[in-house]
Amino acid sequence: MENKSYTKYFLILSVLLIILFFLNISFGSVSIPFKDIFNSIFGGEVAKESWETIILNFRVPKAITAVLVGSGLSVCGLLMQTLFRNPLAGPFVLGISSGASLGVAILILGSSLFGGFLLSNSASNWSLPIAASLGAFLVLSAVIIAANKVRNTMSILIIGLMFGSLTSAVISVLAYFSEAAQIQQYLFWSFGSLGNLSWNEISVFFIIYIIGMLATVSIIKPLNSFLLGENYAKSLGINVKKSRNIILLITSLLTGVITAFSGPIAFIGLAVPHIARMIFTSSNHKILLPSVAIIGSIILLICDIIAQLPTSEFTLPINAITSLFGAPIVIWLLIRKKKIFI
Repeated sequence: MENKSYTKYFLILSVLLIILFFLNISFGSVSIPFKDIFNSIFGGEVAKESWETIILNFRVPKAITAVLVGSGLSVCGLLMQTLFRNPLAGPFVLGISSGASLGVAILILGSSLFGGFLLSNSASNWSLPIAASLGAFLVLSAVIIAANKVRNTMSILIIGLMFGSLTSAVISVLAYFSEAAQIQQYLFWSFGSLGNLSWNEISVFFIIYIIGMLATVSIIKPLNSFLLGENYAKSLGINVKKSRNIILLITSLLTGVITAFSGPIAFIGLAVPHIARMIFTSSNHKILLPSVAIIGSIILLICDIIAQLPTSEFTLPINAITSLFGAPIVIWLLIRKKKIFI
């Protein structure tokens, strides 16, 4: 009976995801009939060639990016909340996102200190993702080294937060010596964006995303054992140190690539796992992993639709919309229940 109930929820959420995917594509500054949108995606005839270009080169990639980012951040949030047994842990607690931000800051803001060389190379479509990836990898390496030096999982959490503070301080110093135009460029990147990726960039994003998701599925048993603490996991024969490093690596990989391609997007990874637990009332990661992936995709598609201000040519920063959505949910959860971690 329980499995049938879960199947019903998954079916409803999957249908909702498909509907919102097409709804997201239908919104934009240019009004395009839904018939032409459907024809464009499935190889039919479109009334205007410009409409087909807009749909296939801009709106479909943006909707796919929303699905990848929403599901990826949500899974990372679940991994961190499970590992640290902390309901307020999210994908950014390890400082990986801050490391990616530092890489971008050095590229954009560092030109004042490096004689304009970095800024002259920042026009490439790949320069920001590469800079963000290098920054994320630098912090990842430091966190993995630290994780192997300490036994307490909470110490890793504190170390990650300290790395985040350290990189923020470096970014502040770079901003202090930068020109207004460079600060504005970095600020726009920090707002987050789902609509700047080409099909080539999405292909790279998707490959890394699949690797991260497959690796997550392979550690469902250790994840379930971590819910009752590391000592319980050891009693089940789980290699705690190895499993912990894998969880950190997966989270860092997904968070790093998401931040690299879309900028830092807040609250999705923090709020969605709690929503999934409320809907499915389960702590089993066989249920939670697909549920948070679907719910995260749905919520980010909704946030992107709101950000586009339908019938308006203006687009709000996606980071602002997700924060406006996520913060009240976390506050409500804290007020509603004393214990929000199953």
